[in-house]
Amino acid sequence: MAENFDVVVVGGGPGGYVAAIRASQLKMKVALVERENLGGICLNWGCIPTKALLRASEINHLLHSLDSFGFAADNVRFDFAKVIKRSRGVAAQLSGGVKHLLKKNKVTVFDGHGALAGPGKLSVTKDGKPVAELAAKHILLATGARARVIPGMEPDGKLIWSYREAMTPTALPKKLIVVGSGAIGSEFASFYLNMGAEVTLVEVMDRILPVEDAEISAFVRKAFEKQGMKIITNARVQGVRKGADDVTAVIEADGKVTELKADRLISAVGIVGNTENLGLEGTKVVVDRTHIVTDAMGRTGEPGVYAFGDITGAPWLAHKASHEGIICVEAIAGLHPHAMDVLNIPGCTYCRPQVASVGLTEAAAKAKGHDVRVGRFPFIGNGKAIAMGEPEGFVKTVFDAKTGELLGAHMVGPEVTEMIQGYGIARTLETTEADLMHTVFPHPTVSEAMHESVLDAYGRVIHI
Repeated sequence: MAENFDVVVVGGGPGGYVAAIRASQLKMKVALVERENLGGICLNWGCIPTKALLRASEINHLLHSLDSFGFAADNVRFDFAKVIKRSRGVAAQLSGGVKHLLKKNKVTVFDGHGALAGPGKLSVTKDGKPVAELAAKHILLATGARARVIPGMEPDGKLIWSYREAMTPTALPKKLIVVGSGAIGSEFASFYLNMGAEVTLVEVMDRILPVEDAEISAFVRKAFEKQGMKIITNARVQGVRKGADDVTAVIEADGKVTELKADRLISAVGIVGNTENLGLEGTKVVVDRTHIVTDAMGRTGEPGVYAFGDITGAPWLAHKASHEGIICVEAIAGLHPHAMDVLNIPGCTYCRPQVASVGLTEAAAKAKGHDVRVGRFPFIGNGKAIAMGEPEGFVKTVFDAKTGELLGAHMVGPEVTEMIQGYGIARTLETTEADLMHTVFPHPTVSEAMHESVLDAYGRVIHI
């Protein structure tokens, strides 16, 4: 006999477990089905462990820059195995924390794979064997996404890596090729470069970090190249040849074909939704290019079936998934939540230098017909950034010239991933340039550059 719940969530990532907790807060009886690790890709193989790795690479960079701060150290070195072990330990700690939170909120967790088994029903299996039959009026799909695999460049666990192998290598490669310069590719390229590897970053578009503002992309490219990274844009990988312990990529760029040899290759070329084996056949759930189609509240075409997070498409961000999960559950509870504006979702890339943005790029704003006013402020004009020894980068703000609406904000430089939420709040509150100008920013902080950028858009900048 099926066990009855008000809500069953399939997937224990940052979308699923947050939705389950919120549903429990709203006095629903909740079950969560997870086939692998609580916390999903984000906590176990994505957001969190990669930041632990990047922190290690930042420390390595600082240790080799001690002279500029008046320090000296002999025989600076690192234990790569310990670097990896620490990253995995951080992931395990947080996954355990999610388990505790679910227990605290009285969410029943089932270890297995969930699939629709008829209206209001879900079957749970583990290793092909039945675990449970669940019944619920509301079934929420939050199964996430996985790395896209390009034919001929399939990860093999040894020479060609996906993000998983890139996070758990047994040794630091001397030479590395990273294919794809989005957030994932750029972060891995930055990590390995700062740990001492020779890195080549390959991008099919005409610039790296192609979803970012063009000025930001150009700055990051110059910064990467200054650090020693090789970058090839307008490039396609025509093929890959494997050796005993190396790999050769055949790359076409700007009409020329070259061969690039390295110890390992990381494939970071996009995302595919995990829609297979969910029992969607025979339902009214619509799947478009591997992603489930929903309305603003997460409802699919099938009554009682909902979806949110990476399985529903871009932007593929943990914080977007969490917020969508809350919206979905609150709509089920009749609370009438606001639909999410994807332009208010900040994006962050934790390479060196960091990149963060929210809203429209300058080009996108103009394409939408806005008459824009643009402000910029370089960190070289910011006292705190200079004191930190990180004066490279800038803040760029884009306003509607007629209304003063903050259309977008784009930053590259020290700790910008921690500051972008300020502009996120501003957009959510529909803040104008006047509100931002009259906001008092503390001194000395790196965030003062945000204020100065706003002032610059209106000819009132002080420190440049």
